[in-house]
Amino acid sequence: MPKNQSLPAVFKSKTTKVYKNKELNNANFGDFNKNDYEVLMSLIAKLGKVDAQGKYLQHTELQREHTLTALEFSKMFNTDLDNAYKILKRAAKRLWDTSLKIDNLHNILANDKIAKIEVRVIEKQVTYKNGSIGIVFSESIMPFLAQVHQKFVLYNLKEIANFSSLYTIRLYELIQEWQTTGYIRKSIDELRELFAVGSKYKLYKDFKVYTFQHAINEINEKTEYNVSFTEIKTGRKVTAIEFRFTRTIVEKRFRGDGTQKNTYIKPAHKEPAQDD
Repeated sequence: MPKNQSLPAVFKSKTTKVYKNKELNNANFGDFNKNDYEVLMSLIAKLGKVDAQGKYLQHTELQREHTLTALEFSKMFNTDLDNAYKILKRAAKRLWDTSLKIDNLHNILANDKIAKIEVRVIEKQVTYKNGSIGIVFSESIMPFLAQVHQKFVLYNLKEIANFSSLYTIRLYELIQEWQTTGYIRKSIDELRELFAVGSKYKLYKDFKVYTFQHAINEINEKTEYNVSFTEIKTGRKVTAIEFRFTRTIVEKRFRGDGTQKNTYIKPAHKEPAQDD
């Protein structure tokens, strides 16, 4: 973009929203912990995705430089200011050191199918004395943060604020990607990549208990979704998981005075399927 050409006016939503391409939604985030990931999503939410007329913006039209304060983070994720500032400083270093492993690319950075690519998250990071960090997103990651012609994932940042586990956040984001279908099937290898567990939880039983089983319990407890799962076996070995989920039903009812009232009916809880 020429230096004398201004960026379009960006519409600011009343709720802080995260937008990202579905390939980024399935990326391996390496050794990020929950706080690191929350900082990254907070920064992504600052990008904004539509102009004043409601038109989605191309990634070349978005500002890449953003600042996140400890006060903003503490309010969103319910932590004290001192801890929030420590989290920001650590996350800034982690973002600087990290490149994301992204699979299954198609017509995003090239015309042909690419097996895997590593993308650096930021190209500049600054820690300020007033309790904030500043970053510049790398040029290579921007296509994954705003893709007009690709399906993207959208949710309100506040929706993940009360989760205790990074695995819960990652499964919740996957549900947002597939919310129109009501189910997701992922191989165990794909889930291990999504949760970036590395060499941890080598036994399937441990992997289930500490990642998606815990995530399902927390999503069922803290959100409008009811999630269950079925184990898919090849022989006696569990090789894939099918997640099914339903959302809270909103019934509009009218009071005697003619005013409208919304009644929220959470789906009945279903116990997750167990292995034999």
